[in-house]
Amino acid sequence: MSDEEPQETALGEEGGPPVQPDRRGWRELYESEDWWAIWFATLLLACIGLGLVSLVPTIGRWSTNPLEALPGDLLLPLALLCLGLALMTTIGVAIMKSPWRPYVAGFGCIFALACLSYLLAKQSTMRAWGIGYAIWALGLGLLISNTVRTPKWLLRAARSEMFIKTGLVLLGAEILFSRILQLGPPGLMVAWIVTPTVILFMWYFGTRWLKVRSKKLTIIIAAATSVCGVSAAIATAAACRAKKAELTLAVGMTMIFTVLMMIAMPALARVIGLPPAVGGAWLGGTIDSTGAVVAAGAFLGEDAERVAAVVKMIQNVLIGIVGFFVALAWVTRIERDPTAPRPSLMEIWHRFPKFIVGFVVASVVFSFILMPVLGSDGVSEILNHSKVFRGWFFCLAFVAIGLESNFKDLGSQLVGGKAIILYVVGQSFNILLTLLVAWLAFGGVLFELSI
Repeated sequence: MSDEEPQETALGEEGGPPVQPDRRGWRELYESEDWWAIWFATLLLACIGLGLVSLVPTIGRWSTNPLEALPGDLLLPLALLCLGLALMTTIGVAIMKSPWRPYVAGFGCIFALACLSYLLAKQSTMRAWGIGYAIWALGLGLLISNTVRTPKWLLRAARSEMFIKTGLVLLGAEILFSRILQLGPPGLMVAWIVTPTVILFMWYFGTRWLKVRSKKLTIIIAAATSVCGVSAAIATAAACRAKKAELTLAVGMTMIFTVLMMIAMPALARVIGLPPAVGGAWLGGTIDSTGAVVAAGAFLGEDAERVAAVVKMIQNVLIGIVGFFVALAWVTRIERDPTAPRPSLMEIWHRFPKFIVGFVVASVVFSFILMPVLGSDGVSEILNHSKVFRGWFFCLAFVAIGLESNFKDLGSQLVGGKAIILYVVGQSFNILLTLLVAWLAFGGVLFELSI
């Protein structure tokens, strides 16, 4: 570990059960939170695929009366969802030898806060402004932890890492290679050339020029800015074992700027007269949320909306790749004791976050096995349910992160304003570079397009 980032404040350790030492052999398969995230996601996907789960409840939309979003026939499915998730995750918590009784006691409260977050996010004005469940979940958790303080029994249920990793494995199933190839080389060019370039620029700008104290915060902000915002931030934070305050700060900045960019960028695209395909690729490669990308693209027309959505989907593939290389770099270089021998391949494997393996395997299975067998309609039907499960796990995770965080820790990350400077400079570079590459790829300069 580096001397600037003590291990006791790493993601998953504040307020919750202590991080267990690296497991060896077969025990790791049932005593590691990473593996349990894979087992949870696999079980849910299997239940959906086999028809055992045919409905995953969601909070409805509303305008002036919140009760419109909670009809009487929705309360029982929500209660069953809470009980089902509680039972499934409690089994994992118990087998991991963590206190399961306090977890059961607190899970219902965290689920209720997640429901409230969804309810607030589904209000029509909030939806129009792109203020989603993540910012409400994080905000509610922070409100509790910084006012009445989070009680210990509730902290035992705040298993943010377990929720995050399960959601990310489910997200992997949504990364379908057949859809990625819809735009061909132009889409790959925008997503896969700009993204690593921005990450490297922000890494060197943050570590060499700004000299940001925390390398973990630097790489989280870089990943969030260049890949896909919140999902990339939480994957990268888990890969490098970042502090919760670092993840919270990066996610907060990302969500605020996403709303601003969703409103400003389509208007700017119209002012400068960008063709729909170029404008869509520009939006898809820069705005840090799939929902915000689609909403922004719709302002420029159907072609722009379609291009924006596919470019963002192509970019989402890089979540697993970026997480892999970040974890590898932290094990072999960043946190490696220079006096110790170079870690062996087995040591790298033991320390490597296994949820990234689950993310990649889920994408491969759905893209190359289930897609040919079930067809596009069959896979889409499964994903329609798995996306809802993924949203619930992410919402639970952000509630938990908020409950475990405090403004004092967040304020320490903002000293000197370097984190904000890093984000603003990096996002500005991202916007300009993506505009150039989108024009080259979709403006008829390098490729002939029929969009």
